[in-house]
Amino acid sequence: MPIGHEISEPAPRFAGRVGLRLVHPRDANVLAVLLTQNRGWLTQWEATHPSGRGSVPGSVPMRPIIKSMRKQLRAGTGVPFVITYDGEIVGQLSLAEISGGALQSSQIGYWVSQHVAGRGIVPTAVALAIDYLFEELGLHRVEICIRPENAASLRVVEKLGIPYEGRRASYIHIDGQWCDHDCFAVVRDNIPPELSAALRRAFEV
Repeated sequence: MPIGHEISEPAPRFAGRVGLRLVHPRDANVLAVLLTQNRGWLTQWEATHPSGRGSVPGSVPMRPIIKSMRKQLRAGTGVPFVITYDGEIVGQLSLAEISGGALQSSQIGYWVSQHVAGRGIVPTAVALAIDYLFEELGLHRVEICIRPENAASLRVVEKLGIPYEGRRASYIHIDGQWCDHDCFAVVRDNIPPELSAALRRAFEV
């Protein structure tokens, strides 16, 4: 599918107990509760506006936010997923900055509730997302940017064998300050063995 126009609603994708599906307005209450319960777990990694404007995630109605997120599909710039585990929503994964033309790339961002952390959910969800970007959208490159202090997220790219490209200084405003991020990226014609193995396991289930 060429990028640069509306993206069709993706079908849910599953690998054993882990699933990815497009976020819906009906998910608003569940996501609001998760965001509220995980304030201490997530705040240190969340993007903030340099001006100080903005609201605390979970403190404002989620339904309008979800509708705004879904507009990315119509613009052809992003795909907002929820991550499920045994059918229960446990986090979110967003495909952003989807570009066509000579770039053909996207970025992945994610969070998962602390109560299910460490179960291999995020690596599986990221593998499913990368497969979707390469096989369904036909992109060339996928990028994940992670704060050097975020050991849990660094383990995700390590498990999938996604190569390190370099550090971006003062890249994103996080939790009230400009923060460095380490960049990891994979291209369609050079899939790391660890990622290939993760995808095989996912689709053998």
